[in-house]
Amino acid sequence: MTQLGLPDGIQACLFDLDGVVTKTAVVHAAAWKETFDAFLCAYEGEQARPFDARADYDEYVDGRPRADGVRTFLASRGIHLPEGTPDDPPDARTVHGLGNRKNGLLLARIRAGGVEAYDGTLRYLQAVRGLGLGTAIVSSSANCRDVLRAVGAEHLFDVRVDGVVAAERHLPGKPRPDTFLAAAHDLGVEPPRAAVFEDALAGMDAGRAGGFGYVVGVDRVGQAEALYAHGADTVVRDLDELAR
Repeated sequence: MTQLGLPDGIQACLFDLDGVVTKTAVVHAAAWKETFDAFLCAYEGEQARPFDARADYDEYVDGRPRADGVRTFLASRGIHLPEGTPDDPPDARTVHGLGNRKNGLLLARIRAGGVEAYDGTLRYLQAVRGLGLGTAIVSSSANCRDVLRAVGAEHLFDVRVDGVVAAERHLPGKPRPDTFLAAAHDLGVEPPRAAVFEDALAGMDAGRAGGFGYVVGVDRVGQAEALYAHGADTVVRDLDELAR
């Protein structure tokens, strides 16, 4: 192992955004809850079971592209909506309409100062770059660049593969490994020479499916056992632990 807690031979580090670099997972969860609760109440009435910002978020939404999150959660409740189009208004009762409603709520929270970075991750990133390792941010969020700029961290990444890039390149999202594989390719590194850092179960699946050299689970919510079950090589509560 190197001084950063990684196996010898690792040449690049690929980081998820929400829950790993920034404290936006809770902001995302709140925006999803507001979106889904309003929809479920209108769709099912007073007997509707609210969206659980912990269990439902972790199982069905976290780490997935926005439209996939809508489909996966609603399917868990036996609900299937028309796809609609990416330009659907936020009040449209479609997959894209709900996704756009959530995104509007998220952006409002971000603009209100609802985003912070994890200091331990920023220190770890600086140490990684100090050793000359390549760095990439890999996120399903179309707002990735805005979030990184909001916390002053955009300069810490050599490559960005986010929701915008994935759409341009027609890359399927997590749990498929394609976005991580694209980031490794852009860095000029083979997957076995790259480490993945993720807090989402879908991200763990993607890291393992891509054949990456090391998969680090970041446990912010007490789900270490599940992270290991989905393919983590090691689990830490903060990336500072790897540098000790």
